[in-house]
Amino acid sequence: MATIATPKKSVAVNPLKQSQPLGATLAFLGLKGMMPLLHGSQGCTAFAKVTLVRHFREAIPLATTAMTEVTTILGGEENVEQAILTLVEKAQPLMIGLCTTGLTETRGDDMEGILRTIRKRHPQLYDLPIVFVSAPDFQGALQDGFAAAVESMMRELPQVGETRSHQVTLLVSSAFSPGDVQAVKEIIAAFGLTAIAVPDLSTSLDGHLGDSYSAVTGGGTTLPELRAIGSSIYTLALGESMRESATILEKQFGIPFEVFPHLTGLAAVDEFLQALSDLSGVDVPAKYCHQRRQLQDAMLDTHFYFGHKRVSLALEPDLLSATVWLLKGMGAEIQAAVTTTRSPLLEKLPVETVTIGDLEDFEQLAAGSDLLITNSHGAGISHRLQIPLYRQGFPIYDRLGNGQRCTVGYQGTTQLLFDIGNLFLEQEESSD
Repeated sequence: MATIATPKKSVAVNPLKQSQPLGATLAFLGLKGMMPLLHGSQGCTAFAKVTLVRHFREAIPLATTAMTEVTTILGGEENVEQAILTLVEKAQPLMIGLCTTGLTETRGDDMEGILRTIRKRHPQLYDLPIVFVSAPDFQGALQDGFAAAVESMMRELPQVGETRSHQVTLLVSSAFSPGDVQAVKEIIAAFGLTAIAVPDLSTSLDGHLGDSYSAVTGGGTTLPELRAIGSSIYTLALGESMRESATILEKQFGIPFEVFPHLTGLAAVDEFLQALSDLSGVDVPAKYCHQRRQLQDAMLDTHFYFGHKRVSLALEPDLLSATVWLLKGMGAEIQAAVTTTRSPLLEKLPVETVTIGDLEDFEQLAAGSDLLITNSHGAGISHRLQIPLYRQGFPIYDRLGNGQRCTVGYQGTTQLLFDIGNLFLEQEESSD
């Protein structure tokens, strides 16, 4: 049982966490025809957009209500109204994801009341889904904002419908990349099931050239699919942060669910495939049985290099849990585990202490490690400590292919073991 430590510092030095509005925006980008709208200053939106563009190297649709000093004091209702009307006229979105920021949360704008008033004044907006999520910058982290956005989607968009016997809902946490989502969808389809993934980044931020320019998201979960979620027979929640969203669907539609904390590692994938087999009545396809044997062989090949290696990690809770359990299973020792926000997963991790802190804490705790695992902001720490860095999490701006990277399932786990194992192998060769 891990102890949770929170350093008592007045400020964050070299911050690890990303803001809730950024996480909510990322979730909104997994819906087709969506235009995320941040209710705050232009700087908040510009920062989020630059971060997303650098990570995915894609055009990111993102709008702002452009609050000024005056409108912040007097109220931002007019800004919200004008922003929505302008977007409807120029971008013609199928959905709008409205997200507060620290600025408007501090003022305490009644956003739900504002939206009701705007719809009354403009009846043409009645049929336009506007998903609102409260996401203050001054608390929580990217994972919290992402989860809050999915929860809002589940409250507002699904509708009651006739049960579809082969349809399941796949709720995906921020720990899963577009490549991960694509791999999981393919696994589910192999069992004869149809998955509605929410959010579906695999068709919006996977890195592909569209036929034409679009001012809104060109891929993702469609509005008809979101409406049809109430007809699913089961909910598969990937990541502990998706538990509340799955609970919302259970309360509203009576849909049972199961939470899978992660899908990286032999045991985790075994459990997921067994659940799909039980749900569909279909045996595990031979393809995945072969991939399982490949993973077993990879574990045999790489465990010589993982054994007793000291690894330090700084990641969001869901991703931290997945990576820690994989490394411990391969014989590595966790020297330091730093994360951004609280989660029920943290106390269950097989480490002595989990620190909710920043990259300064990480640098101090990681000294003497054999490997660092964090996002691209850890590159400076890697250079100063002369310790190899495996880039994981968000953002990764100094490596290509983040939209298609996959670390889940048997194949994804195999590749992850090889990538990290090669770093250990290079380290040994350079020390000879």
